[in-house]
Amino acid sequence: MIERAPFGATGHESSRVIFGAAALGRVSKGDADRALDLLLEHRINHIDVAADYGDAELRIAPWLRRHPGTFFVATKTSERTYRAAREGIRRSLERLGVDRLDMIQLHNLVDVIEWETALGAGGALEAAIEAREEGLVRFIGVTGHGLSVPEMHRRSLERFPFDSVLLPYNHVQMQDSRYAETFEAVAAVCAERNVALQTIKSLARRRWDGRKATAATWYEPLREQDDIDLAVHWLLGRPEAFLLTTGDVELLPRLLDAAERFERRPSDEEMAGLVARQDATPLFV
Repeated sequence: MIERAPFGATGHESSRVIFGAAALGRVSKGDADRALDLLLEHRINHIDVAADYGDAELRIAPWLRRHPGTFFVATKTSERTYRAAREGIRRSLERLGVDRLDMIQLHNLVDVIEWETALGAGGALEAAIEAREEGLVRFIGVTGHGLSVPEMHRRSLERFPFDSVLLPYNHVQMQDSRYAETFEAVAAVCAERNVALQTIKSLARRRWDGRKATAATWYEPLREQDDIDLAVHWLLGRPEAFLLTTGDVELLPRLLDAAERFERRPSDEEMAGLVARQDATPLFV
């Protein structure tokens, strides 16, 4: 069984594997329904989506109606100003067919200028706080990609008490000493303040770098079950971390199967073998 853990200070016991609904952005209704069936089979109770993920919010909506109260639902806005974010939050509520979101997240808040806009006067954060005060959302998070995101999240937590952060985390990326240092710094802040630590890119192998893309993800993912087992078990070996599933529905069954069988974190030697065997390289350099 995939274990559950407190999602920061929210009071919600989330499955440690969170469904990354980016995978539903460009799939058929049938594919989406099969993926969502898997979530119920594996008792996943937390969905992460975004307004930017194509039709993903629309794909999820019928499931939320059929299974009320089953899922903690988090969505995201990429808007940076108050007015645009305010409209976007309400549009997401309509698309998801719900009266209230469990969480709204400021999406990919990494660029310094955008960061100042979103967290400043008249910024998107004001719209999120207003929505929380109006009972339209319960919690507020922040997400990001790239080398600078751990440090930007640390700064964000100094500016505002976000309920969660989301950022890349896998064995290969953590071999970059600078990234590892800044990741551990923001992870320490999260632990101290009881902020949920969400992670992405668990199955990242390398960038396509001119090779023909054969998966829905913008990077080349791990595909073999043994390799997926190692990557998933390594991440789940960090007890405070939540793992967001990858953006390709074809990989979802293998990832969930790996998570069901988690018992221990693989050794450094096992992970080094995976890196060598798959010629894995960090996504962000």
